[in-house]
Amino acid sequence: MAIRKFLRSKLSQFKMKTNRLVLLRHGESEFNLENKFCGWHDAPLTENGEREACMVASPALLQSKLDFDVVYTSVLDRSKKSAELILSNMNRAYVPTKADWRLCERHYGNLTGFRKREIANIYGEDQVQAWRRGYDDVPPEINTENRYYYVIRNNPIFDDVPAGQFPMTESLGMCVDRVEPVWKEIKQEVLNGTRVLICVHGTVTRALVKHIEGVSKEAIQKVNIPNSIPRVYEFNMKTGELVGGPINLGDPEYIKKKTAQVAAIGD
Repeated sequence: MAIRKFLRSKLSQFKMKTNRLVLLRHGESEFNLENKFCGWHDAPLTENGEREACMVASPALLQSKLDFDVVYTSVLDRSKKSAELILSNMNRAYVPTKADWRLCERHYGNLTGFRKREIANIYGEDQVQAWRRGYDDVPPEINTENRYYYVIRNNPIFDDVPAGQFPMTESLGMCVDRVEPVWKEIKQEVLNGTRVLICVHGTVTRALVKHIEGVSKEAIQKVNIPNSIPRVYEFNMKTGELVGGPINLGDPEYIKKKTAQVAAIGD
């Protein structure tokens, strides 16, 4: 249904000059599987995460006849690997990829590495959900006693992060602010006719949804993004405005199930 709707929307191109952008959360990571706060830790994809990129995202993009001139990722491996697998399975391995630290996942501070249920048992579910979904709720800063502190701080993939901008923790709102400059750059490329895929992280996709759709601070707290489900936007290249709403590509029941899993604290 979603794919048929997407293909019908192509008729709008005969009425105005438009271009599409695809937003995508990476495949399942090891910390997703273990239900841990991940943030800036460079957790790899699981075998299932690789399968999602190859068997969920790629077929949906191919069936919708989407193609790309450039792919944006973060510098984290789970983002880059997902993009690599998707392009390879689309026979588009030659498409250039731009890795930008500003598209890294939200930094979860001293929650990094802990199971969500473990933190909920200590602080209560309401507090954990506030840290996960609240717009201005900031987790405690990561400190040197956290086993991932030095792993993250000494990781050379972050060498391009300017002095003074390396986060110790972030709220959703802080993540929204961090991605705004790179989003403006990407949007300009889209309006210039570049076909862009953004393959990033859960909170970063939510931050981008806020910028793209103009979602309120209150409404974005209820948005949940499942792994490897392409979210397609169409822009009027003259005005920069959205044409219609977002279209999620894939089986609606599968998307509903995976979205509910993301929303829950879990075991």
